[in-house]
Amino acid sequence: MKVLVTGASGFIGNYVVKQLLRLGHYVIASSSNPEKAKAKSWFRDVTYINLNLSDYNDDINYFDFFFRPDIMIHLAWEGLPDFKGAFHVDINLPRHKAFLQNMICNGLRNLSVTGTCLEYGMQEGALHEDLPVKPTTSYGIAKSELWNFLLELQSIYPVHVKWIRLFYMYGEGQNPKSLLSQLQMALDNHEEAFNMSRGDQSRDYLPVEKVAEYAIAIALQQKVTGIINCCSGEPVTVKQFVENYMIEKNRSIKLNTGFYDYPDYEPMHFWGDKTKLKTILYE
Repeated sequence: MKVLVTGASGFIGNYVVKQLLRLGHYVIASSSNPEKAKAKSWFRDVTYINLNLSDYNDDINYFDFFFRPDIMIHLAWEGLPDFKGAFHVDINLPRHKAFLQNMICNGLRNLSVTGTCLEYGMQEGALHEDLPVKPTTSYGIAKSELWNFLLELQSIYPVHVKWIRLFYMYGEGQNPKSLLSQLQMALDNHEEAFNMSRGDQSRDYLPVEKVAEYAIAIALQQKVTGIINCCSGEPVTVKQFVENYMIEKNRSIKLNTGFYDYPDYEPMHFWGDKTKLKTILYE
């Protein structure tokens, strides 16, 4: 298969590209940062095409521009991990709508796009795909509106659209502001304590390698479409997650719990329902 991956040099994209190559697919990798892409181990094994959506031009047939891929995995999204910035709705959303509409109108027939668990808003418990979305952040709102827009396009064009709703992930190459990156930095600096929240909130975590594996499995099939949670289905408290990491690394540090307040855009206890994903993974 000829697979286009946007956001290829990002955290998830890097792993998606590597796994697609291992599976023997022809990969067209795209990102807005060619220098970062050139530093990746896979760069010489893909067809790389630079694209910054700020340069989007409606006169270009982007399906032809990207050599008419069989499958597109759209991971690109600008400005993370700022979830509240108005630019998600005001700037990112119109660009991504226009770009994906261009791809579909010109012939793309198999599209997978990453969404976010923040689309669920403040709902608690095991979150399944049939729940109404109630996003409270600009990022969640923009992603939800993009999904609704793709539904409209799907009613007009014969395209298979899969919405990969991401939960939490971790692994090598993650944002330095992420929880485990900050924990590892504290460990490396031999700090006496690690500042964190109380840590009793429940979350759904996956290693990024699994996220890439699941995203590819979703993208390569056409039987199951629509919204699909990309999750472990297993709740774990943030404190336990941190402690598990230290056990795995055979390291220790005092946890200064309660130093930070809980994020005001997340419920206390939520995780993904994995039922729909299982129908793809274990068919």
